[in-house]
Amino acid sequence: MIVRELMTTDPVTVRTTTRVKTALGLLDEHNITTLPVVNADGRLCGVVSEADLIREYIDRDPRAMIPTTEPVVDRPRYVGDVMSTHAVTVHEETDVAVAVELATSTSVKTLPVVDSHDRLVGILSRRDVVHVLARSDDLLEQEIDALLLSAGMRDCLVEVQDGVAEINGPADRHEQILATVLARAVPGVVEVHVA
Repeated sequence: MIVRELMTTDPVTVRTTTRVKTALGLLDEHNITTLPVVNADGRLCGVVSEADLIREYIDRDPRAMIPTTEPVVDRPRYVGDVMSTHAVTVHEETDVAVAVELATSTSVKTLPVVDSHDRLVGILSRRDVVHVLARSDDLLEQEIDALLLSAGMRDCLVEVQDGVAEINGPADRHEQILATVLARAVPGVVEVHVA
């Protein structure tokens, strides 16, 4: 699988001049954890996460402590004040396995997808990967069957259990390789065995 097959193609974005309160509302409204920050040309400037936005906004409960005379600190008002300018990104043609490695080896939950000019073209979240891996075995079987039929492989029997596809019937080594490649291309298939 490649990133283009899983990414959200119209992500919710903000600008550096977006107010923090507005960005918090967008995260809440869309049930997301990160917003790409773009300029007027759609080029990625950075990302702002829920952690970036809440860090300076929650004080200790005043009922649990003795009031102090410490000066009041101005809180950040704009996304540009709290965003990260060093976004971990991927491209549309990046293998999903590479994207998953990035998303699991770092604290990044969401990867902006950019073109060769750093313009935002989508976003890939861990949730997108979970969604595709959770697809039903019945649906995976149907998609593999359809691909095999379109390749002229009519005598194959496909069974999928827990994302693992068992394909019986390919006539020769060439058909076995083709069946494997086609089945592995189905989003949600995690392993393929051909006999």
